[in-house]
Amino acid sequence: MISSNLSRFFVYAGFEANKTYIAANLCVNKSRPWMHCNGRCYLAQKIKQTEEKEKKQERENQKSRYNEVLTAVLIIKPFSKNIALCSYPACRVQDPVKLSFAIFHPPQFV
Repeated sequence: MISSNLSRFFVYAGFEANKTYIAANLCVNKSRPWMHCNGRCYLAQKIKQTEEKEKKQERENQKSRYNEVLTAVLIIKPFSKNIALCSYPACRVQDPVKLSFAIFHPPQFV
């Protein structure tokens, strides 16, 4: 934000410092003096160029910030090779499991 104001300030300062030269040589409307442009067309063109340059620079900054965040998120940590293996004995119960049918029953519609 500050840099955009500074760049615009330098464009205005450069225009004011070289106003006579710009009006005489660089003005688009120098052949039409009745328009009283006095180089303001050149100033508007330069301001537009600096704004486009700032927008492009901001897009590049956003892309670089996005890439930084993306690379930080995508850092993959390898799995630990020391995995504890547990063995459980097989279930030897042959009888059906006794459940309370007062709790476990199909839903009833009232």
